[in-house]
Amino acid sequence: MHVRVTLIAAARGSSLLAERFDDDRPLDQAGWGEVQRVAHALVPLAAAELRYCSPTPRSRATGSALGLAPLAQPALRDCDMGRWRGLTLGEAMAREPEAVDAWLADPYSAAHGGEPLVEFVRRVGGWLDTRPADDGGRIVAVAEPAVVRAALVHALRAHPSTYWNLDVRPLSTASLIGRAGRWNLRFDAWHERV
Repeated sequence: MHVRVTLIAAARGSSLLAERFDDDRPLDQAGWGEVQRVAHALVPLAAAELRYCSPTPRSRATGSALGLAPLAQPALRDCDMGRWRGLTLGEAMAREPEAVDAWLADPYSAAHGGEPLVEFVRRVGGWLDTRPADDGGRIVAVAEPAVVRAALVHALRAHPSTYWNLDVRPLSTASLIGRAGRWNLRFDAWHERV
């Protein structure tokens, strides 16, 4: 028994330098443009038996714009960043440089007063591992790039610090095929980048 879970990183809500922790902003103009450019290539994903999304506005909007009509899943929410919520990394660094350094260096650190990286990966991995494993079943989930990174770290059974080495771009896709405790990573070529 196995299942195929295709993860789609939500479209942009801001420029990369303006990305904020635990960001609840909707898609920006560039994000809407990106979704419109790739929507036709991702249409086959709408045939998935189960379609989910992170509860963030940009994940919901991305899923809806792709025609998925996804169901929001609280377990797919972004990492709880505590008192850094709404800040950019640069702003957090300017306010609490030692705390940011500790958080980046230690996956067990909750220097921001929120969720440690290991707990974030465990939460997202728990969601992944409880997907119904109907033989050949297909699931699609639109989530923040951070959530996709956490799912990949869990699926690959990688050390939590590997999270920082994964670059998940908006509207990129990756599929995990398998079942709880045994996942294979597959990169899909749904569209071409210009």
